[in-house]
Amino acid sequence: MSTQRDLIENTLRGLQDEICNRLVAFEGHGRGFLEECWDRTEGGGGRSRVLTGEVFEQAGVNFSHVFGARLPPSASKLRPELEGAAFHALGLSLVIHPRNPYVPTTHCNLRYFEALTEPVTWWFGGGFDLTPYYGFGADARHWHTEAHDACRNYESGCYERYKAWCDDYFFIKHRNEPRGIGGLFFDDVNSGDFAKDWGFVQSVGQHFLPAYLPIVERRKATPYGQRERDFQLYRRGRYVEFNLVYDRGTLFGLQSGGRTESILMSLPPEVRFRYNWHPEAGTPEAALYDIYLKPRNWLAWPD
Repeated sequence: MSTQRDLIENTLRGLQDEICNRLVAFEGHGRGFLEECWDRTEGGGGRSRVLTGEVFEQAGVNFSHVFGARLPPSASKLRPELEGAAFHALGLSLVIHPRNPYVPTTHCNLRYFEALTEPVTWWFGGGFDLTPYYGFGADARHWHTEAHDACRNYESGCYERYKAWCDDYFFIKHRNEPRGIGGLFFDDVNSGDFAKDWGFVQSVGQHFLPAYLPIVERRKATPYGQRERDFQLYRRGRYVEFNLVYDRGTLFGLQSGGRTESILMSLPPEVRFRYNWHPEAGTPEAALYDIYLKPRNWLAWPD
């Protein structure tokens, strides 16, 4: 294994451990993650972990390192000249579906690719985003403040650029609506300075828990009833639609022959589809569409 890949693998495995330990501690009842290690026939494998609890209805935190003789099409979309090259791909991917509808769903992904050209072509991708069911301006501002801080020591203007990219990427085109309130999304990152780019990717990973867990703490005990649960299950349907129709990580996993159970752990454990349903005007459910599913400068949200 190359020194770069070795460094990245060790760091991502360590981050997987840290995130899982923090989520277990948040549950507070001793229930841990179910862990499954798997091998891929063509090369590589991964370590998948899934938690089901009272706070987190389902949380999946996966590490994978796969390699093979032909880069899958979803990974070479931005670099068509690499189509068919041998490759290595390493990634940490997590999705957390909370039980309380007032706690948002979240997703984080950090990934590294090498195409075994001469010389080797490498790049990073990833980011994190937030999908609330009931919107709170303070939560959105906190989330984006952490996203902004994750970018602070990288390139000038990268928060604004990667925020806009996130808003554009996590957009459900056939519904003409965003999936949530965004965060950061980046791909094809290679400035020519590996240490600089890797430092940025690590910063994104280190800011994820400080961005998410305070929101969970603030909302996890909010009383709710069947109305809120029904809306949560309905909105989870949008999550399913995006992941199965548009998500490049899902496509890469399936195209590369990854472990199907690990790839589809991003889907919520329960979901409900309702034909042509629309929230009643003036309700908290309508506010999600009217206020929060609108790309905006969340850093400027007033107190």
